[in-house]
Amino acid sequence: MRRRVVITGIGTINPLSQDVNILWDKLKEGQSGVGYTSIFDASSFPTKISAEVRDWDLSQVGEDPERWSQQGRHTRFAVGAAKIAVDASGITDHAIDPTRLGVYLGSGEGNQDFHAFTQMVTSALDEDEINLSRFTKKGLEILDPTKELEQEPNMPAGHVAGLFNAQGPNSNCLTACAASSQAVGEATEIIRRGDADVMISGGTHSMIHPFGVTGFNLLTALSTSNEEPTKASRPFDRLRNGFVLGEGAAMVVLEELEHARQRGAEIHGEILGYGSTADAYRITDIHPEGRGAIACMRKSLENAQLNPADIDYVNAHGTSTTVNDRVETLACKEVFGADQVPPVSSTKSMMGHLIAAAGVTELIVCMMAIRDNVLPPTINYENPDPECDLDYIANEARSTSCKLALNNSFGFGGQNVTLIVGQYEG
Repeated sequence: MRRRVVITGIGTINPLSQDVNILWDKLKEGQSGVGYTSIFDASSFPTKISAEVRDWDLSQVGEDPERWSQQGRHTRFAVGAAKIAVDASGITDHAIDPTRLGVYLGSGEGNQDFHAFTQMVTSALDEDEINLSRFTKKGLEILDPTKELEQEPNMPAGHVAGLFNAQGPNSNCLTACAASSQAVGEATEIIRRGDADVMISGGTHSMIHPFGVTGFNLLTALSTSNEEPTKASRPFDRLRNGFVLGEGAAMVVLEELEHARQRGAEIHGEILGYGSTADAYRITDIHPEGRGAIACMRKSLENAQLNPADIDYVNAHGTSTTVNDRVETLACKEVFGADQVPPVSSTKSMMGHLIAAAGVTELIVCMMAIRDNVLPPTINYENPDPECDLDYIANEARSTSCKLALNNSFGFGGQNVTLIVGQYEG
């Protein structure tokens, strides 16, 4: 018999709030966390806006910020979200075998030292070419070895394990926008098959830096609606023109059901289904007929032993790009039936796209929807698109029964992950 996996702790650091309940209130009210970029001077970039985490540091979770001064934003976000989730779960109050406690994250690469890189390039300029000898010499003089090490995507998982003496399975995946959902799915499987009893899982990322914004601008993936930042992310709207880059982290404590029961843990929900596929099509384009997304949703339903009609709400990947929103709409129709798709919304319209941290953040949103029987809105939906014709819970939250939610995460490279979370039923 497959072991059941429940969620006993949640935590998030994101552009709207570092408190899950405040985050949820803001989402229900349709508030936006998008503004003008302040982390670096973006005034010369085509995209001048982003969804930043503002007015937060690790002192708010009881950590000395100076201790973490050499770590990147993504690691600090991960530590903050993990501390919130673990504290809320209460697992540290019990004698848990550390070899049965693991970590599985979907973490992006660390912050690039853009200032040092430009110094290295400037010192190496030699008419029409780069003098690699001078470039290397300058790098050896000014680069910080700790900061260079911290660029590795696995570092947040290592730091989180160290914080909580998690000696069990430790992994990190970086499957672009699907990363944290994949991490939660794989962590669930680790518990299901008996290799751990508790997993700290989630994701973290910050790409709000010159390299990140340049890359997405070159891909024409980012919105350039700089005049009204809070209206720039408009999933499924006919005038959508790209996503808004966000940052942050979210973590969940996953626990084998009997283990959670024995210690009297509060249970927030149950991971019921996990599906993972690849489009095997193009690196930057979703398959035009949505074959990977369709297969992924179907796999998650099969894994959960549910029918499409059982789902009450879909938290869409919903990036606000022209192709993604159209194809995700098509895929939902194929899976649920053209006239039977449950209400759908994209909370990226308010938080921006947290890239590797997006999926788990939206999973937490699904749990809040189930807890309160309220579906969050898609804001900025003003101009209907004939190719996007589902019920997107436009602009206002909706009170309705919700026991089962499906969460989609589709990443660059063609990775697709769908998670299904449900109300815990003893």
